[in-house]
Amino acid sequence: MVPRRTVPVFQLDDRLLFPAPELAEPDGLLAVGGDLSPERLLLAYASGIFPWPWYGEGLPILWHSPDPRMVLVSAELQVARSLRRTMRRGAFEIRTDTAFAEVIAACAATPRPGQESTWITADMRAAYVELHRRGVAHSAEAWQDGALVGGLYGVSLGAAFFGESMFARAADASKVAFVTLVEQLARWGIDLVDCQVPTAHLARFGARPWPRARFLGALADAARGPTRRGPWRLDPR
Repeated sequence: MVPRRTVPVFQLDDRLLFPAPELAEPDGLLAVGGDLSPERLLLAYASGIFPWPWYGEGLPILWHSPDPRMVLVSAELQVARSLRRTMRRGAFEIRTDTAFAEVIAACAATPRPGQESTWITADMRAAYVELHRRGVAHSAEAWQDGALVGGLYGVSLGAAFFGESMFARAADASKVAFVTLVEQLARWGIDLVDCQVPTAHLARFGARPWPRARFLGALADAARGPTRRGPWRLDPR
């Protein structure tokens, strides 16, 4: 039996480049190090790579490109009848890009099963707030009685949206925000929704695991289109 590597081969330095995603380890780990500059983050997303730091401030950044990749085609979104009823009742007001910093802070503060601390460190929050300022990172927010009760954030390039994290303080809040956003993405022609790694939760919305090669090919096509920069606003109903 050939022993599996336990450390990444690729150590990033100050140069703005990544190894080929196909060289990632079986769990998707591709490289370690580098920084969270806007330029590096955008190159990573355009290359099918995303960052996951160690759980703690000041520790190195881990860059991943998993195989398979969980993907949702926006026009193929599936919504359960019970969730549609919740949406029709108007339990939440859904907005986009009105509270990005608050959404990412809430995602960071949300406990996750099996995690003692958050990977969304202060450096990560600052990096994505800067991407939001540049118009390429976006939030979808669920509001109830004037309070932010759920939402998600991610990055958009060309015809692709890369989902990062979500939170909910009220039942179905993040789900309604997610559905509303994906339906809006479909109307804008943003077809490729990257959900990163397989989960049963995302599968219920129609996301499916794609071989990395298929994802990278679709991403290359999506990246050729113009990027719809923010702030985003939902189409009037």
